[in-house]
Amino acid sequence: MPGSSSGDGDRARSKARRTSGRAAGEPGAAAEPSTPAVHKDSAQARRTAAGLSYNEARSALDLILAELQSSTLQVEEMAALHRRAQAYAERCEQILGEVEQEILIWDPSTETDPVPYTP
Repeated sequence: MPGSSSGDGDRARSKARRTSGRAAGEPGAAAEPSTPAVHKDSAQARRTAAGLSYNEARSALDLILAELQSSTLQVEEMAALHRRAQAYAERCEQILGEVEQEILIWDPSTETDPVPYTP
């Protein structure tokens, strides 16, 4: 078309190269998740983390951080891992906060004298 730039065609070809061979929603697909999908992923990650102990959440967080540091991931995969890591970190902070509150409200007058362990 006279007077039009080839920039639009270049962008379309670039997008086609990034997404070729991958269906939308498939891991590694170039399309960004919609905002509701991101919120759904975040909510799912928080639900998963909610049932974990501190050690389980910390181990899951460590595994995700190692994966983020050691592999070549697509941006979308990094974002999903980041959301999961954030949920596990929040769970760890929640548990630590609960323990801190238990310590702060500890009342020594309600404690009984220690009893020696007898096997």
